[in-house]
Amino acid sequence: MATRRDDQSRVRDLAKQWPEKAYPCFGWHPWTSHQISIFDPVPTKEDHYASLLHSNIPSAADADILDQILPDLPNPLSLSEIISELQQNFTSFPTALLGEVGIDRALRVPFKPYLEPAAGPSKLTPFHVPHEHQLEILERQIDLAIEMKRSVSMHSVKSQQLTMELFKRLKDRHGTAFGTINFDLHSCGFSPEMCREVQKQYPNVFISLSIAINGRSAGYEGVIKACDAERLLVESDMNNITKCTEYTWHMVSVIATVRGWRIEEDASEIIDASLPKEQWGVVRRLYQNWKRFSGPGLGLAASKESRKARKLNEPAVRGGWDSD
Repeated sequence: MATRRDDQSRVRDLAKQWPEKAYPCFGWHPWTSHQISIFDPVPTKEDHYASLLHSNIPSAADADILDQILPDLPNPLSLSEIISELQQNFTSFPTALLGEVGIDRALRVPFKPYLEPAAGPSKLTPFHVPHEHQLEILERQIDLAIEMKRSVSMHSVKSQQLTMELFKRLKDRHGTAFGTINFDLHSCGFSPEMCREVQKQYPNVFISLSIAINGRSAGYEGVIKACDAERLLVESDMNNITKCTEYTWHMVSVIATVRGWRIEEDASEIIDASLPKEQWGVVRRLYQNWKRFSGPGLGLAASKESRKARKLNEPAVRGGWDSD
C-alpha cells in the first residue's frame, strides 16, 4: 500500500513481481499532503510551504522553523500530476485499490521528511496541514476511484464529523455511482455509536481494526461489538513486515472472543462449502468480509421515500385493512 511519492513505484514493482498474490493500493496519505500543491501552475517551493503552513500572522519562531526545515522539504508536486499517475496505475493494475488516503486533523509536519521505519520517529514541528487542503487532495483521489470503480482504504483521525460530511458530499455529487465502490475506515477510531451510524447510512462502508492502533484504546471492544458482522475487517497496521502476522492474528483472536466466533482448528473449514454459515469460524467470516470489500460496491442505503413506497406496496397481512 502506497502512502507517499517514493513508494508508488515500490508498490508497482511488488505487484508486477507477485501478480497472483498482491493487491496493489496506490494513493497519497494525508501525512504527506503538504508536499502537494492544489494550484496550477505550481508555486515556488518557498511560496508553497509558506502559504500552506504559516498562519495569517506567523510568529518569528514559526518563521525560523520553516527556514530550518525548508531545505529538506521536496519540491511540491501538482495535484493534477498526482491524479494522472494514479489513473495510470489503476489502468495498469485492474485489481488495484485506492489507499492509503484520508484526513488527519492531528498530524504535524515532521522536522525531517518521513524516513524508513528503521530510522525511528521524527521530531514534529508545530505546523498542521489545513483540513481544507487535505480534503481537496482526498476528494480528487476518491473522485477518480469512483470513476474507475476502485474501493478505498481510508485514514480518518480526529475527523469523525468531517468524514461523515465527506461521505454525504460524495454521495450527493456522484449519486448511485458512490455505491459502486466500498470504503474501509482502517484502524478506525470512531466511537461505537458513530460506527453504527456510518454503517447504517452507508452500506458500502467497512470498518477495520488493529491492535497497533485500536488496542491503545480501552473501549475498542465496544467498536467490535458495534460493527456490522459482515463489514468488519482486521489488519496489522504495522510498517514492519516481521510483525504483521503476529499483530493481525492478535486482533483476529480478540474479535473471536468479543463476537463469540470460534477459531477454526483446520484450514479446510475456511473453504468447506457444506458448513452452515452459523458454524463458520472467525477466519472464514473475516475472509468472506474481505472478499465482500474487495468485490463490487455494496450500493446505497434505501431512502426514506423508497422505504415508504416499498411498505405501501407490500401485501396486506392478516388482521390488516385488507384481511377478511
